[in-house]
Amino acid sequence: MKETAKSHINFAIAAGIVRPVMNLLMTKKWEGLDKLPAGGFIAAPNHCTEIDPLVIGHMLYNQNRMPHFLAKGSLFKVPVLRAVLRNTKQVPVERSTAGANRSLQLAKEIVDEGGAIVIYPEGTLTRDPELWPMKGHTGAARMALQSGIPVVPMAHWGAHEVFPRYAKRFHVFPRKTSRVLVGDPVDLSAFAGRPLDKATLTEATAVIMDAITELLATLRGGQPPLVRWDPSEHNQSSHGRFVDRGGKPGGAAPDAGSAPDAGSAPDAGSAPDGFK
Repeated sequence: MKETAKSHINFAIAAGIVRPVMNLLMTKKWEGLDKLPAGGFIAAPNHCTEIDPLVIGHMLYNQNRMPHFLAKGSLFKVPVLRAVLRNTKQVPVERSTAGANRSLQLAKEIVDEGGAIVIYPEGTLTRDPELWPMKGHTGAARMALQSGIPVVPMAHWGAHEVFPRYAKRFHVFPRKTSRVLVGDPVDLSAFAGRPLDKATLTEATAVIMDAITELLATLRGGQPPLVRWDPSEHNQSSHGRFVDRGGKPGGAAPDAGSAPDAGSAPDAGSAPDGFK
């Protein structure tokens, strides 16, 4: 999936509209940009607000790296949005095992051509009450271990003050700062040669989540919880919005069933192409 002239043009048009808006909404401070690999890689950020893809997409685009996201398959059915997603080579993902495998294969093709694929290991907005990264899904680890693709952990903080999780409006004033910190590629060499079974993928995913959490702790200047939040232990679903039994965001989900581990598609309310 090489970047075509059409793809570059569509990215440029979208970025020409969105970048000024992002600069108006918040100031930005990006650190560790020199750690982005020259070739293809998996970007693995934390996920705490619906505008996360805008933040990470903005940063990557400004480094001349076209951002590609795993986006919910349902978004490709929306007429206008569908055209934007396809023209910028975003990757549709379904919550089935077969759909997940197809999504990861398309993502691998992007990386093989030197592109950047953004995978949110958490799979959805964190359920952690303090917005620390929660337990991750194994899609990023599987792709990395299968293909030797570097996983670059990233953390950002501040955008949630502009648009809080599940908010209905932006909070522009007083002006906020969105910070992004890029880390060194995660060292997964300890898993080389091991079978890609559940135990291996779970351990590798934990290493990735540790790297993301460490970066976020640096940005926040705080101490993350000793035990990472696990939605299944709190009667919460692993994907989509979560609401309490009164219908308000933030509590336990009506059903706690988990979907197949597709990797990580942004929530329906977020912008999967990073510029929409």
